Amino acid sequence: MCWRIWNLARQKKQHEEKEAQRLAKRRLERERGRREATADMSEEFSEGEKGDLGTDVSTHGTKPRLPRINSAESMEIWANQQKGNKLYLVLISLHGLIRGENMELGRDSDTGGQVKYVVELARALGSMPGVYRVDLLTRQVSSPDVDWSYGEPTEMLTPRDSEDFSDEMGESSGAYIVRIPFGPKDKYIPKELLWPHIAEFVDGAMNHIMQMSNVLGEQVGGGKPIWPSAIHGHYADAGDAAALLSGALNVPMILTGHSLGRDKLEQLLKQGRLSKEEINSTYKIMRRIEGEELSLDVSEMVITSTRQEIDEQWRLYDGFDPILERKLRARIKRNVSCYGRFMPRMVKIPPGMEFNHIVPHDGDMEDADGNEDHPTSRDPPIWAEIMRFFSNSRKPMILALARPDPKKNITTLVKAFGECRPLRDLANLALIMGNRDGIDEMSSTSSSVLLSVLKLIDKYDLYGQVAYPKHHKQSDVPDIYRLAAKSKGVFINPAFIEPFGLTLIEAAAHGLPMVATKNGGPVDIHRVLDNGLLVDPHDQQSISEALLKLVADKQLWAKCRQNGLKNIHQFSWPEHCKTYLSRITSFKPRHPQWQSDDGGDNSEPESPSDSLRDIQDISLNLRFSFDGGSGNDGSINQEVSSMDRKSKIEAAVMNWSKGKDSRKMGSLEKSEVNSGKFPAVRRRKFIVVIALDFDGEKDTLEATRRILEAVEKERAEGTVGFILSTSLTISEIQSFLVSGGLNPNDFDAFVCNSGSDLYYTSVNSEDGPFVVDFYYHSHVEYRWGGEGLRKTLIRWASSVNEKKSENDEQIVTLAEHLSTDYCYTFAVKKPAAVPPVRELRKLLRIQALRCHVVYSQNGTRINVIPVLASRIQALRYLFVRWGIDMAKMVVFVGESGDTDYEGLLGGLHKSVVLEGVSCSASNALHANRSYPLTDVISLESNNVVHARLDSDVRDALKKLELLED
Repeated sequence: MCWRIWNLARQKKQHEEKEAQRLAKRRLERERGRREATADMSEEFSEGEKGDLGTDVSTHGTKPRLPRINSAESMEIWANQQKGNKLYLVLISLHGLIRGENMELGRDSDTGGQVKYVVELARALGSMPGVYRVDLLTRQVSSPDVDWSYGEPTEMLTPRDSEDFSDEMGESSGAYIVRIPFGPKDKYIPKELLWPHIAEFVDGAMNHIMQMSNVLGEQVGGGKPIWPSAIHGHYADAGDAAALLSGALNVPMILTGHSLGRDKLEQLLKQGRLSKEEINSTYKIMRRIEGEELSLDVSEMVITSTRQEIDEQWRLYDGFDPILERKLRARIKRNVSCYGRFMPRMVKIPPGMEFNHIVPHDGDMEDADGNEDHPTSRDPPIWAEIMRFFSNSRKPMILALARPDPKKNITTLVKAFGECRPLRDLANLALIMGNRDGIDEMSSTSSSVLLSVLKLIDKYDLYGQVAYPKHHKQSDVPDIYRLAAKSKGVFINPAFIEPFGLTLIEAAAHGLPMVATKNGGPVDIHRVLDNGLLVDPHDQQSISEALLKLVADKQLWAKCRQNGLKNIHQFSWPEHCKTYLSRITSFKPRHPQWQSDDGGDNSEPESPSDSLRDIQDISLNLRFSFDGGSGNDGSINQEVSSMDRKSKIEAAVMNWSKGKDSRKMGSLEKSEVNSGKFPAVRRRKFIVVIALDFDGEKDTLEATRRILEAVEKERAEGTVGFILSTSLTISEIQSFLVSGGLNPNDFDAFVCNSGSDLYYTSVNSEDGPFVVDFYYHSHVEYRWGGEGLRKTLIRWASSVNEKKSENDEQIVTLAEHLSTDYCYTFAVKKPAAVPPVRELRKLLRIQALRCHVVYSQNGTRINVIPVLASRIQALRYLFVRWGIDMAKMVVFVGESGDTDYEGLLGGLHKSVVLEGVSCSASNALHANRSYPLTDVISLESNNVVHARLDSDVRDALKKLELLED
C-alpha cells in the first residue's frame, strides 16, 4: 500500500513537471510567433491605434457596441430597418436527438443543453423580421432505438408568436429542422463516432442548400439563387462540417463552440486518471481539436456566451491569440495592411430565452390550497412527485437542476446543506438529477455520483429534507421552477466551472434568486441581473452561508427576485437575434461569383441558355492558356486581347445561331448539339477522378493507362469523363501527358497544385490545350495570405536549413518556377529533416496565417495553398458550378498518398482504393497526424471498394453500380 501511494505521488509529480514544461514551451511559441507577426507588420501603431485596442468590444470591451433592446419601441425601429431583407440562414448541429417538441433532454450526454439552444435559436431567428428561412441541419436517425420522428426528413418549427410576422410568411419561409442521412443508417451513435462520416454529411448538406437556394431564388430572388447569409456550426463536429461547406459554397461561416476540446483535454490531464493516448482513444479529442482549429481558420465570427470562454478557453488554441487579435483589429480600423493575417471576431452574445409564456409566481405556500370562494387550479403532477419527499413541505426549497456528473459538484452541495443546521431548519433541498430507471442501468460516472449523494443523505440523516425524484419531463421544468419560487426558495448552480448557465436565466425568469459558482458564465449573468450571490464551488462553508443568507433575509430575497425580473429582458431571444443578425449583415458579402454574371446553370441541356452561358464563360470567366501555363509557374500566360475576345464571342454567337437553326430543321441530333457544351465534364454520366500519388512518373502513367483502358467502351461513347487530380503544376501535367503518349482531350478537367488551380480541356485547339477557371480562384482565395505568407514561409525554410543542414546544404528552398499565385511550392531535399506538416501548420496558425499545407511527391515537395482549397474541395466546386452529381464521381486513390489523402476518401462520391499503390514515404508522411486515419474516414463504407490495378478495375466500378454487367 505504501509503495502504491508513493508511486501515485511520483506519477503525479512527473505529470506536473511535464505539464509545466509543455505550458512553458507553448508560451514561448506563442510569444515568438507574435513577435514575428508584429515584425512583419512593420508599420508602427499611432497613438490613436493604441487607444483603439481597449475599445474593441468584440473581444476585450466591457460595453456592447450594439445597443440592447430595452423597449418595444426600439425593437419596432430595428424591425422596420430589416424588412427589406430576405435572409437565408443555415444552422448545423450534428450529434444528439433533435426535434422541435418534447425534446428528450438528458436522455444521453449528447442530447442536452446544446440541443435546446439550437432549436430555440432556429425558431427565434425564423420569426425575426428580415429573415426569410432558417434551416437547422442535423443527422437523420432511423433506428429502432429512438422515436420515429428523428427519421423524418423535414420538420417545421412552429413560431411561438407568429401573428406579428404572418404577413411576411411565404411558401418556404420560417424555420425548419432538416435531417440529412449520413453514417450508419440504422444506428444512433455517440458524437465521438460521427467523425468518419462528416464528409458524407457535407455532401448531403451541400445538395440540400443548393436546391433550397434555387427554390428561394424563384420565390423571392427574381430567379437568382438566394445563398445563405451565413452557415453556423455548433460544436466541433458541426464546425468542421460548416468550414467545408463554407469553402464549397463560398459563403460566410459562424462558429459556436459550446464546449471546447483543448479545455477538456487540459482538465482531464490535470485529473491524472487517463493518459493522453487513453483520452484520445475515448473522446477522439485530437480530431476534435483539429476540427476546432479549422473552424477558427474559416470563421468570420465566433459566438461565445461569456468572457471566460474567450479569455481562458479559446486562447488555448493555435488559431486565436487575444493580444495579436487586438493588434490586427486596430490595423483594420485604420485601414492598415495586416500582411495576410486574419483572426476571427470573438463576439459575446448570451443565449436567449422565451419569456412570454412565463408568469412569475406571486403567492406563497400558504396559498397553495386556495379557499372555497377562489379555488386554485390543479397543481402540476411534478409538484406532488417532489413534495412527497418532504416532511415539512412549507419550508423554502433550495433547487438544483443538473445531471449527476462530477463536474456539477452536487456532492459538495449536499455536504454544505447537511453540515449547516440553521439551513436545514429553514429550508428543504430538491435535487433534479436527470431521469433514471435503476442505478445499475446508469453509466458508471452517473451512478457513482448518485450513490455518493444517497450515502451523504444517510450520513447526515436528511430523510424528509431532500428530494431526488427519478423522473421528470422537459415540460415539467417550468413547473419545478414555479414550485421553488412559490416556496420563496433559491436556485443554486454549484458547478466547478459553468460555461454559461442557462438554468440561472430560466430560474431568474420565474422569480428565483440565485447562488452560483464564481467560475465561468454566472459572473456575466450576475453582472447583468444582480439577483443573487456568487460562491467558490470548492468552499463548502461559502455555499451554505450564501444559501442561508438568501433564505433567512426576506428583504434581500425580495430585492434579488425583483432585480432578476427587471433585467431578464436582456437575455430574451429577440435581444439575442437582433445582435446576431446585426453582426451577420455587417459581413462582407460572399457567394459564388459567377452568379453575378450568369445567374445559374440549371436549365435543360438543349436549352439555348446553355450556349449563351458558354459565351459568357468565354468572355467573363475563363482565360485561355496558349501553352498550358498559368500564373507564374514558368510558362507563358497572357490576357486574351480584346480583338481575340470579340472574335471568340462572335464565333460562339454564330455557332449558337447555326445550332438553333439546325434544331428547327431537325438536321442535327441532340447528342451533336450537346457535344458543343463547355466544359465537356457537364454532359458525362459519371466521372472518374484519378488521384494516385506515386513516387515516380512511370508508375503514374502505367496506372492512368490501365484505368483509361478499363472503361474504353464508355470512353468511346462519351458517357464517362476523366479528371486528373494531382500536386503537379499544369506545365508538369502537360509534360507528363506528352511523355506518356496521352492526349489532353482524354481528360475533361485537371485539378492542379494540390487543389489550388482548376483547368478544363480547351474546345478549340488553336487556343491551346487548357483553360483555367478563374472563378475557382475567387472561390478559394478567402483569407489567402499572399506576400505576408510567402515571407513567413521563406523565413521558416531558412530556419530549417540553419538547424538541420550540413555543409550549408539547402534542405528546403522556395521553388519559384513551380509556384503560382495561389500555391507556394517548396522543394525538399531531405524529407526526414523537415518538421512534420502539423508543426508547420501550427507555426502559421500562431502567426494568424490561414492556409492549407500539403506534403506531396513522397515528401520532396511542400505545397501551401488557400485554407479552403484542396483536391476534394475542387470536386465539390464542380458540383456547385456545373451541377455534377457527387454520387456519380468515383475517385481512384492508392493505399496512401500525400498528406491531403484523407480528404479524398469519404463523402457521397465513390472511392476505389488500389491495393499496392502508395508512395514509399507514406508512413513518414502520415505518422505525424495527431489522430488515426479511422477518426477521419470510414473504411467500412459501401462507397469504398478495394481493387487490384492489374485486373479488378472494371469489376470495382460494377460493384459501385457505375457500370452494368
